[in-house]
Amino acid sequence: MIVETSALTKRYAAHAALDGVDLAVPAGSVYGLVGPNGAGKTTLLGILAGLRRPTSGSVRLEVARDRVATLPDTPQFDPWLTGREVVSLAARLAPSTPAGKVDEVLAEAGLAEASDRRAGGYSRGMLQRLGLAATMVGEPSLLLLDEPASALDPAGRREVLDLIARLRGRATVVFSSHILADVQEACDRIGILRDGRLLFQGSLDQLLVGRATPSVELRLRSGGDQAAALLRRQDWVTSVRPAGAALIVGVRTMDEAEARMAGVLAESSARVISVGPREAELEDVFLELTS
Repeated sequence: MIVETSALTKRYAAHAALDGVDLAVPAGSVYGLVGPNGAGKTTLLGILAGLRRPTSGSVRLEVARDRVATLPDTPQFDPWLTGREVVSLAARLAPSTPAGKVDEVLAEAGLAEASDRRAGGYSRGMLQRLGLAATMVGEPSLLLLDEPASALDPAGRREVLDLIARLRGRATVVFSSHILADVQEACDRIGILRDGRLLFQGSLDQLLVGRATPSVELRLRSGGDQAAALLRRQDWVTSVRPAGAALIVGVRTMDEAEARMAGVLAESSARVISVGPREAELEDVFLELTS
């Protein structure tokens, strides 16, 4: 493991921001840290980066501190510096940055055309990508990224996720995110925090298999509100929530759903496009663990 913590605890007066966290991050992995606001994600990353001190517990990094790079959730830069100057400054602070790396990471971050503009004129999303370029330029062995795609439009998020995915095996990445789809797509290992406690860590397959309650995906042409109201009154239905154009119906067992779903839909007079079992996704398990 390149990162390990043991019984890591951080208290602010009577509040425990972290409570006995045992983190284990394999070398070369992309580790996604997810949890509700206030779960302790930023505190944990700050301690790993050496920017905060734990109240108790220990941290072990199998990498030199000068090979660790950190990106805060809202990076800020001197407004009179150009994007190229920001990344060049970061390169000078890192040991033995390869020649040409500044232009390479600016291009990877989608900032090649804006590299000679002053950072004061960058949008929030551009600043986020500039921060990522400055974090990567020194080719660190461990990257700690706090919400790296939170301010980006869909195209920008795609660039960042692809960039993180390309780092797998070349470096170890630990990043926090509230966008569960990003974590599910980019990460090979996941940790779920709630109230400062690590509820789960492991692979996505380990998390999904057998954990989320069974559910059915309904696609209806009309009558969705009436069907949802009627389903919520059934004792075998555990939840009903919209998901785009579909309804996701949590059920006690699939046997009950198969036997009784058709009758409820007929009673509601809904026009049905399709009905089928839904495989568990990270959002399902996340809601189950953190509710």
